[in-house]
Amino acid sequence: MKAKFSTYLEGLAPDIKSLVAILGEKYDYVSALSTDSNGLVVRISQRHKSVSNQTMTSERGTVIRVRKDGLYSEYAFNDTDGKTPQELANHIIEELDAQLEVLKATATEIYDTDILEDEPLELFVEKETEIMPEVVNVEELVELLTEISDAGFAAAENAIDCIVVGQSTHVNKMFITKNRYLRQSYVYSEGSTVIICSKNGENKMASEGVSGIKGPEIFSGLKEVVLKVAKKATEALDAEKIVPGEYDIITTPEVSGLIAHEAFGHGVEMDMFVKGRALGAEHIGKRVGSDLVTMHEGALCEESVAAYVFDDEGVLAGDVMEIEKGILRTGICDSLAALRLGTKPTGNGKRENYSHKAYTRMTNTIFDSGTDTLEDMIKSVEFGYLLDGMESGMEDPKHWGIQCIISRGYEIKDGKLTGKLVSPVVMTGYVPDLLGSVTMASIDRKVPGNGGCGKGHKEWVKVADGGPYLKCRARLG
Repeated sequence: MKAKFSTYLEGLAPDIKSLVAILGEKYDYVSALSTDSNGLVVRISQRHKSVSNQTMTSERGTVIRVRKDGLYSEYAFNDTDGKTPQELANHIIEELDAQLEVLKATATEIYDTDILEDEPLELFVEKETEIMPEVVNVEELVELLTEISDAGFAAAENAIDCIVVGQSTHVNKMFITKNRYLRQSYVYSEGSTVIICSKNGENKMASEGVSGIKGPEIFSGLKEVVLKVAKKATEALDAEKIVPGEYDIITTPEVSGLIAHEAFGHGVEMDMFVKGRALGAEHIGKRVGSDLVTMHEGALCEESVAAYVFDDEGVLAGDVMEIEKGILRTGICDSLAALRLGTKPTGNGKRENYSHKAYTRMTNTIFDSGTDTLEDMIKSVEFGYLLDGMESGMEDPKHWGIQCIISRGYEIKDGKLTGKLVSPVVMTGYVPDLLGSVTMASIDRKVPGNGGCGKGHKEWVKVADGGPYLKCRARLG
């Protein structure tokens, strides 16, 4: 069935259209983004059970963006307090005029930015889903996830907990300008399992999940996943410490995604180009990887948790080829940064929620597949590691350094997995060196979508990243 569009936003639309028209008499650009996204989170462990309706993207509110004399300003609200569109417009104008007086009083320099395009477009999309989070039987869902937690706990040696989380969000967004009326409704869900084991006073853990543009029905897939996690958590109990050095490595699709995200994620967010904070600006048209490295970014790249129809600035979703056979072609860009750089927005303007600023943000960040098999890749390694399990990562966009913390490394010797395991593994390096060393890429590709991405220390949004298995060379410790 289709994910029915919000009746709340449908009822709000006439007043928002009137508000945009009234503000248009004073300002030379006006837009309104209204959101109504409902969530469900069920969290089960061996010690605790909880149900909540607050996911990363659940929200309700409206943000108005206006332009006058080269200055863009915004005003956000989640309740009209009974005001008519005219009364609300008067209030917004009063508030924004007061903000302008502060800028003048403090002699703040205003960046003169052109008027955003406002080409006529009407769009209404309700994506397909099987079960809506608003109507799912919560008691049955709690029972299902409890069974999965119990199964994982029983299957893992020396387990001290098995945490299972299922969260689902029905996203509704409406974007209105003088010439545009865009509406989208879709459901995305993600389920995860984490098993913690303890041996000789040391804790080890493993995790894996499922995700997609689906409803809570996706959580049944955790039954199979949790048994894999139990095996990995048990294996980690006997893991050794890695000897620091440079190694041939093969990355699983999850770890390939982590590299894609950290190496050419934030580093080519072009609002960082405006601020002079990204080395990627100096490498457009230059080689940054081997011929086997092609990378796409965009909400149209994959039907994942990050696959929307239009972004939070009313720009249609895109599919950007950032790297083509090792050559950095372009970055991604929000609307205002695009104006300042003299380029086109790519559909990557995203807000943490309606009351937060729009930044250039990732959606799906994906390495293209190659022609090799995992079996042949392993056979080609004289000594190295198959890296699996993403824990965290960070990068320095200004100097292109990367650091990824990976859960496990499976030793490869003379073209075979030896059964020896090292954990955890820290991978570091200079991005062009790492990607330049890619010599093989597998046929298969996966795009996990569990978790989110912060910009700086805040501004969290949903993302997905992935790719094939990659063979390259990296420094591990």
